[in-house]
Amino acid sequence: MATDRRTLLADAALGVLADEGVRGLTHRAVDRRAGLPSGTTSAYFRTRAALLTGLVTRLVRLDQAELRALAEELAPLRTAGELVDAMLRLTRQRLTGEGRSRSLARYACAVESVRDPELREILVPRENAGHRAVREFLAAHGVTDVERRTHTLLTCVDGLVFDRLVSGGEVSRDALEGLVAAALRETP
Repeated sequence: MATDRRTLLADAALGVLADEGVRGLTHRAVDRRAGLPSGTTSAYFRTRAALLTGLVTRLVRLDQAELRALAEELAPLRTAGELVDAMLRLTRQRLTGEGRSRSLARYACAVESVRDPELREILVPRENAGHRAVREFLAAHGVTDVERRTHTLLTCVDGLVFDRLVSGGEVSRDALEGLVAAALRETP
């Protein structure tokens, strides 16, 4: 039961952070969002740091599950068009509905992690199914320096998501096609 309550509170905290920003993330706001009595959040996450750690841990788990499901659905990627389709699907997921809320929370937590080594350790990009699928695709297409190009491609896609969160709109297929083409292009 305690684990379920912690998950419920972490999910509520994600919603508060996405809707109200870092300054709005309080124990009381999480209690209200979760529909629980005042004091419940502080009983499970005693300090603000503990609340942020619980929120970030939940966020990473949700992100990893999303990437795993996407990679399994699309594996193996054979063509550049399939990779573009996968990235288009991911960017759309991250710009709408629950995915948008998680993206807003993710970027807020990334900024907080600059001053908090514990949060940074949880958020540091790590091996995941999405990263693996892109790396394998690039390697299968004869790309040299696969690790660097995989990192660059995924960082650019992340930047497009951030830009669209701030400015509105969708990530265009043309933009993603250009990034994939650049990743596949031989450097002089």
